Amino acid sequence: MGAYAYMNELWKKKGSDVMTFLQRIRAWEYRHQKRMIPITRPTRPEKARRLGYKRKGGYCIFRVRVRRGGRKKPVHRGITFGKPKTAGVLGRKLVKNARAVAEQPVGNKFGNVRILNSYWVNQDSIFKCFEVICADPMRKNIRTDPAIRVSRNALHSLPSCHAVRIECSEV
Repeated sequence: MGAYAYMNELWKKKGSDVMTFLQRIRAWEYRHQKRMIPITRPTRPEKARRLGYKRKGGYCIFRVRVRRGGRKKPVHRGITFGKPKTAGVLGRKLVKNARAVAEQPVGNKFGNVRILNSYWVNQDSIFKCFEVICADPMRKNIRTDPAIRVSRNALHSLPSCHAVRIECSEV
């Protein structure tokens, strides 16, 4: 087995003493950082490479923090008027999952990059953290790479399409 296989086994056993300690320290560190920050190298290199990341120009990674749990209905003093069927305040769930929610602010803030994929990094009682892999379609080494098909179409640069992931062929 190679080094990445050993790293993957370590991440599979999140309940071990080493990983619990590391995750607790990282959760504290991530909680005190901004909501979305660019990072120089991935926390999970084996996962990032499996999802299409390469350590060369044109690729970038952002760590994004998302709030956990459901959402409350925005009503004044918790008073809902009308039929009892529509009276729920707390039982509202978002249709999108947390990973899709994490990809959206990256696409909205950085319109020049295309989102390749994202993966889970950490979570605590309040937040979930994801790392979002992006590629810049204007860089020549990204355009000429046959392993990644990045769309330079203006349609895919609209904010509504930023959470749409790009196809990566298996290498």
